[in-house]
Amino acid sequence: MSDTTSENAATQARLLAEALPFMQRYENKTVVVKYGGHAMGDAGLGKAFAQDIALLKQSGVNPIVVHGGGPQIAAMLAKMGIESKFEGGLRVTDEKTVAIVEMVLAGSINKEIVALINAEGEWAIGLCGKDGNMVYAEKAHKTMTDPDSNIERVLDLGFVGEPVEVDRTLLDLLAKSEMIPVLAPVAPGRDGHTYNINADTFAGAIAGAVEASRLLFLTDVPGVLDKQGKLIDELTVSEARALIADGTISGGMIPKVETCIEAIERGVKGVVILNGKTPHAVLLELFTAHGAGTLLVP
Repeated sequence: MSDTTSENAATQARLLAEALPFMQRYENKTVVVKYGGHAMGDAGLGKAFAQDIALLKQSGVNPIVVHGGGPQIAAMLAKMGIESKFEGGLRVTDEKTVAIVEMVLAGSINKEIVALINAEGEWAIGLCGKDGNMVYAEKAHKTMTDPDSNIERVLDLGFVGEPVEVDRTLLDLLAKSEMIPVLAPVAPGRDGHTYNINADTFAGAIAGAVEASRLLFLTDVPGVLDKQGKLIDELTVSEARALIADGTISGGMIPKVETCIEAIERGVKGVVILNGKTPHAVLLELFTAHGAGTLLVP
């Protein structure tokens, strides 16, 4: 055996020895991964993500994938000649738009992710909130304050919903069948309408319902940063709220952290915000001592 081969073998053995205790920690536990952002548009990152999910399953973990698809929806709407309307910076989902949203999320994107995971030797199955009456939604009521008049008004976003009921029966059956659910954030309402749900919110509701050990949000940023721009490894809910209050957590990170807090209040043991543009970010977070993002805990 050459020196190089010996060194490679020793490195592999060391990495495996380091990872083993973490693999045992998550054995037979459920991990929900929200997949989205720029990572979805990169073939190399997509393959690495699928490898991570397959390896989790092979390690005895029960992974559930929830995905978004905002850029793909916008592209399809433009292709179909449907103009996007916005209220307070949020897309209004009318009847025509929700049909396209369902086609893109529960159709093309969902099956693409399923195919990637299946190519790694595992059984993935694509579903949405409609399947098995898994999730019921209600119309979301968003408000915004007019900066000039300081008057609060209710935004009508059309068929944008919030998850209000989650039935875990189908997810439990799939876990026993060794299958990996890949979920699109589309759900029916009791009123007969179809609702488009924010993928982060959908993932939080699913993770809470299945009492997940971890909920991972793959984003376009490394995690929560302090005022010096340095990554914060771990935060409690009260610490996170204090950082929102003093302005350390600002802009688009506020709703992300608030979704993390809601998930913890639903019963998730820990929620991680990490950079989905880092290859194998899921494995780095779960199976290494240093992790890969910011962990929020109760």
